[in-house]
Amino acid sequence: MNTNVEANPLSAPRSGRKKWLISLSIAAFAAALAYWYLAQQEEEPTNAARISIVEIGSIENTIAAAGSLQPSEYVDVGAQVSGQLQHLYVDIGDEVEEGQLLAEIDARVQEARVAASRASIEALEAQVTAREAALELARANAERQARLMTAEATSQLEYDNAMNTLAGAESSLIQLQKQIEQNRATLETSETELEFTRIYAPMTGTVVSVLMEEGRTLNAAQQAPTILRIADLDTMTVEADISEADISDIKAGMDVYFTTLGGGDRRWYSSVRQILPTPVIENNVVLYTGLFDISNGDSALLPEMTAQVYFITDSAQDVLTIPMGAVTFIERPAQGSGPQANNGAADGQSPMARPGGQQGQRPGAGLRANFDATARNGEQFARRGPGLRRQGAQGQIQRPDADGNSPRPALVSVVDEQGNQETRQVLIGVTSRITAEVIAGLEEGEQVVSGVIQMQSQRPAGFSRESGRPPGGFGGPF
Repeated sequence: MNTNVEANPLSAPRSGRKKWLISLSIAAFAAALAYWYLAQQEEEPTNAARISIVEIGSIENTIAAAGSLQPSEYVDVGAQVSGQLQHLYVDIGDEVEEGQLLAEIDARVQEARVAASRASIEALEAQVTAREAALELARANAERQARLMTAEATSQLEYDNAMNTLAGAESSLIQLQKQIEQNRATLETSETELEFTRIYAPMTGTVVSVLMEEGRTLNAAQQAPTILRIADLDTMTVEADISEADISDIKAGMDVYFTTLGGGDRRWYSSVRQILPTPVIENNVVLYTGLFDISNGDSALLPEMTAQVYFITDSAQDVLTIPMGAVTFIERPAQGSGPQANNGAADGQSPMARPGGQQGQRPGAGLRANFDATARNGEQFARRGPGLRRQGAQGQIQRPDADGNSPRPALVSVVDEQGNQETRQVLIGVTSRITAEVIAGLEEGEQVVSGVIQMQSQRPAGFSRESGRPPGGFGGPF
């Protein structure tokens, strides 16, 4: 029996395709292996310390608020009498002196009233002579009747009539005199109203607004219509809107400065004069108004300007400064208690375990003791404003504020000329979000570690540093 089987003509192509797929898989495997090997051979980047220099600078903490400018003194000049505004002698921006004529109102009605009052007084005064003569006659007749009555040469009726005539003459003269006084008062009123038709400047200043024009009829029966406003622009008042959340930190006498939209980098400095107790509520937001004055000798400030106000809550000028990133604060122990844990340590170590701290002694305790001893010895300290200040030679320490804002002990890492690092105890005064004042423990020009510079990795994109796996789902190591 013949066992030879005829070969299948399709088996050759299938065998070649299988070999091609095996070769492709081997090549891909080799490429992945090479990729992983090269990635493993790359050196890991090393982070570097960020070095900062201790230098002289200034620190300032502020509370911001929006405000507007208003003249410190202004007067709304109005009309006290009704009539047509005939003449207006000033315009907006004019400088006026106190007593200068500003405007005139049609005065014909007031002039007629003055003339009528004067004529009435003259008519009454003409009657005074006749009344005085009648009084003299009545007085003489009464005296005669009195003598006759004594001699029993007249009747009681004649005597009584003479006395009554005398009393009537005296009363008539007094009544006439009072009528004259009344008419003179009316004349004074009419003359005053006539004077009101000529409007004079009540103060020296600048005309900042004109609300009426010539020819307009003014009605002063209900209230005095305002014609113009005069303001003293040599001194301006800033009205700052202070948030309810910030009002407790702002007091009268606090230093403040502001800028304007058109003033560039220029700052105007002043101090808070008053905090108005009554708030203004806008859209359910409670705002309190703070007032302070500013000199405007160069006329750079104008009414209704927008001001960006900064209330200085704490500041230090020309002091030693370092970045806040270099500072690790040491928590103060409570009274009657022992050392406590480091309040600002990033590594979680106990202060006693840090370099520079001896076993059983709190880091910064010696520096803090020196500070307290210096304060007890009665040395002179300088304090400028609400915050702590350094004055004079480096390292001079100041007395803590009454509100408890005293210097705080801290640790910094100092780098010497050879690049070696050591932890040093310092006292920190005024701080902001980025800068801290060094009261003691450092000198100008020293170097401190203020952070870490993250080095960029050069690994191929997509390589997983944590898992050590190349992209594409390949496992490793092989």
